[in-house]
Amino acid sequence: QVQLVESGGGSVQAGGSLRLSCTASGYIYCTYNVMSWYRQVPGKEREFVSSISKSGSSTTYADSVKGRFTISRDNAKNTVYLQMNSLKPEDTAMYYCKLSCPAVYWGQGTQVTVSS
Repeated sequence: QVQLVESGGGSVQAGGSLRLSCTASGYIYCTYNVMSWYRQVPGKEREFVSSISKSGSSTTYADSVKGRFTISRDNAKNTVYLQMNSLKPEDTAMYYCKLSCPAVYWGQGTQVTVSS
């Protein structure tokens, strides 16, 4: 059974940094192996933050995080990272990791809270 486990969330002041990690396990082969980060606040839809291709050569970011967040991956560890710098209060959300094989798998989420 595929499992995604996120970590690294927490509470920081505006301008601070956090690094999220997501480790995948339990799958033998994943054709596309695109890993992504999404975030969600209560009462709103889950929104795309960033994604990275299987090789790591292609990355995509939401406009709201461009220049502040950096996605990367370590395939030897089946782990994707999200380095978040210059955090703003509006970045406060539950952050979820997603693996697309093409079957889609989600992690349980890690909370990020940014205070002003």
